[in-house]
Amino acid sequence: MSTPIEIPIAEDGTLMRATLAAVRAAGDHMKHLFTPDRRQGNLKELVKAIHANDAESLGVMRAALLEARPSAGWAEDELESGELPAGEWWVTDPVEGNINHIHGMTEWCVTATLVKDNVPELTVVYLPLTGNTYTATRGGGAFLDGERIVPSAKPELDAALVGTGQARPGESTETFRRIGESVTAMLNAALVVRVSVPATLQLIHVAAGRMDVFWQFSAVRSGLVAGALLVQEAGGAVTDVNGRPWQLCSPNFLASAPALHSASVSVLSTIQ
Repeated sequence: MSTPIEIPIAEDGTLMRATLAAVRAAGDHMKHLFTPDRRQGNLKELVKAIHANDAESLGVMRAALLEARPSAGWAEDELESGELPAGEWWVTDPVEGNINHIHGMTEWCVTATLVKDNVPELTVVYLPLTGNTYTATRGGGAFLDGERIVPSAKPELDAALVGTGQARPGESTETFRRIGESVTAMLNAALVVRVSVPATLQLIHVAAGRMDVFWQFSAVRSGLVAGALLVQEAGGAVTDVNGRPWQLCSPNFLASAPALHSASVSVLSTIQ
């Protein structure tokens, strides 16, 4: 009996089509549940609404993704950091920017990324309210609605639009200190600094050249793997804030336009 030939992920159009269908179906379902009038009164209600949103989206997306790649595992906790066991894993954020969705704000999306041996290989990011879809495969480029995207060509940090944000509520006091110090440092070095969530919705702008730099002093994998692959495949730089190659076990993250990477490292690496 012959051994099946494994098609490289970058060339597996069937897998990309299945991933697109699953993510778009989940996103369209969440669009129907979205209203700008949503409000919650306290933390208990907020947490309940977040969990309910996740369950709704996963109820549409999870089975389809596992059917598309039966050999892949499923990373259960979207707030987890660090490396995964060897092999293939689906890393998803069923409502990336969930806090915005439940507050009636438009900055949210749905993401699914296939990670192999801790390297992002394929990703889909869908923005239901605009209908835009970002896709990338390792070695295959990055695209917005089928058109290739490239990062900014700005040569100097003093003209840059840069951004950061917290990865999740309840980060450590030290992480909050680093975030604050990094914002101050970039306010003195860049043109404009954005502080917002979620990370993916800043990283797609870096990949497409609308923003120039994004960094984060945290390592929640579901908020970074999709954007990391998009930025890399668009031609941007993805490292930690000290300029070392970024990995799932890295404690922090930096993505930038190519010409601004060195200056960004110079600013952010001073923050300990």
